[in-house]
Amino acid sequence: MDVGLECDSEMKMSEVFPKLYLARHGETAWSISGQHTGRADIPLTDQGERNARSLGARLKGLSFAKVLTSPLQRAKRTCELAGFGAVATVDPDLMEWNYGQYEGKRTVEIHQKRPDWDLFRDGCPAGETLVAVSARADRVIGRIRPCAGDVLIFAHRDFLRILAVRWVGLSAIEAQHFLLTTASLSILGYDHGLDQPVICLWNDDRHLADIDPIP
Repeated sequence: MDVGLECDSEMKMSEVFPKLYLARHGETAWSISGQHTGRADIPLTDQGERNARSLGARLKGLSFAKVLTSPLQRAKRTCELAGFGAVATVDPDLMEWNYGQYEGKRTVEIHQKRPDWDLFRDGCPAGETLVAVSARADRVIGRIRPCAGDVLIFAHRDFLRILAVRWVGLSAIEAQHFLLTTASLSILGYDHGLDQPVICLWNDDRHLADIDPIP
């Protein structure tokens, strides 16, 4: 799939290794209620829009070789409000987990019928398996690895969690242990060499600390 990711074919070695910035979209009505939000294309709340602008302030002054966003409006709008809409490329592989029949449902509701259900183990009926989402994450990583500069991604909770663990070579199921809040910023990179991928920063939302919630 060609999403216009034009990067150097060979990584230029330097003392400063490129980084991958992960921005989760801002708050939505369903992120507040805890409903599974996969392909439902719902908008940001007013608070979510304010948080997206604050995320943009956090990223101000940084330069990126490429900016990518999920096509779903909550991610695209966050990208726009953060100030990167004009330079972003839409990548369908960045869409959230397809929750199938569990779209819009809360875990507590699902457990009423399937008490032992686990998203990362069982997937969703008529939706995606963990293997399928992990494959999408691997494709994204494969396109990003050759980039000589920093890359910024706007996407979704479960997808970004899986992308992060796959970046460092862990099994996708380990993503369930990584909390990721709305409008947060995480950074992936390398330690002493390109063969040592690491998580540099995770679930940082300090840029939201001074924003008063909308009553």
